[in-house]
Amino acid sequence: MVALVEIKNLRKYFPVKRGILSRQVAYVKAVDQVDLHIQEGETLGLVGESGCGKSTLGRLILMLEKPTTGQIYFKGNDILQVKKSDLRNLRKEMQIIFQDPYSSLNPRKTAGKIIEEPLLIHGIGDSSEREDRVRALLEVVGLLPEHIDRYPHEFSGGQRQRIGVARALALRPKLIVADEPVSALDVSIQAQVINLLQDLQKEFHLTYLFISHNLSVVEHISDRVAVMYLGRIVELSSREVLYERPLHPYTEALMSALPVPNPKWRRRRIILPGDVPSPLTPPEGCYFHPRCLYRTDVCRNTYPAMHEEAGGHLVACHHPRLGSFN
Repeated sequence: MVALVEIKNLRKYFPVKRGILSRQVAYVKAVDQVDLHIQEGETLGLVGESGCGKSTLGRLILMLEKPTTGQIYFKGNDILQVKKSDLRNLRKEMQIIFQDPYSSLNPRKTAGKIIEEPLLIHGIGDSSEREDRVRALLEVVGLLPEHIDRYPHEFSGGQRQRIGVARALALRPKLIVADEPVSALDVSIQAQVINLLQDLQKEFHLTYLFISHNLSVVEHISDRVAVMYLGRIVELSSREVLYERPLHPYTEALMSALPVPNPKWRRRRIILPGDVPSPLTPPEGCYFHPRCLYRTDVCRNTYPAMHEEAGGHLVACHHPRLGSFN
């Protein structure tokens, strides 16, 4: 079975320039040697601390950023080799939902014009057909057709994000990159938007890359979860297995911060020492070893290869933690 999206050895290094002559002195390794695949119809959750490269990876898949090296395959085709003239047609099948529903919508355009814009760019339908499609999309995302002439400031945060979802759906894509789509919303509104995304996935057979730092939301919506640290994937597994038995010490620490619904039972909290290293100067060996509670000499000298522990559970660690962390 061919994956809808497949990434091989993907890197994105941003040059750092200093001085009057703007000489290049270093690189920020935002994404570093990432291998990943997303099957059609699934939701792959991507989690990690702020600044670990999650959003950059999503933008690379959509070709909003050009990778330094590596391959990105969409439906079996290397999209890095696609001609610019064909890239627009490819973009119809890959869309994005942005994090901030306030800044991602043009305040000078009505909701109808915002949703219609992708249709105009790709020359789909005449004016009447586009208006009918926009009204239908508004209803699909839980808004009213008469909202078509309202401006973004006339909507709540949750309603604005629904407009962003409708815009992403306008071209009937195969893949949607949801980049922190609920982080700016109230908790009750978050649940509404997450349920909406799940309903739309079933109705339109969508595939999601769901980027978030909210582990509870990721657990609710994802089929598989990838954990990212300092530009690299350190663990990848099905949602059930990962949340029940994390193997990487970093994942273990993240999971220990999840709230427990039972007030009589407390989870052992793991507090990581130190700060996240700079992507300008990542440490030798395993990037996580300066903060790891289980590090040894091999961790300080050699970066661990990604390997399979059991049942498709992948982890990049010399000493994976076996058993539940509870």
